[in-house]
Amino acid sequence: MVELQKIAGRIASLRRERGYTGEALAARLQVSPQAVSKYS
Repeated sequence: MVELQKIAGRIASLRRERGYTGEALAARLQVSPQAVSKYS
């Protein structure tokens, strides 16, 4: 479970660093915005 938290933190950090909204990242990854918000 700790690994998942590290990955989620890294995703959130990189998303903010690069200026992506959750919806923009979801579109780029071709996943739902809900999937992104789970890890951001």
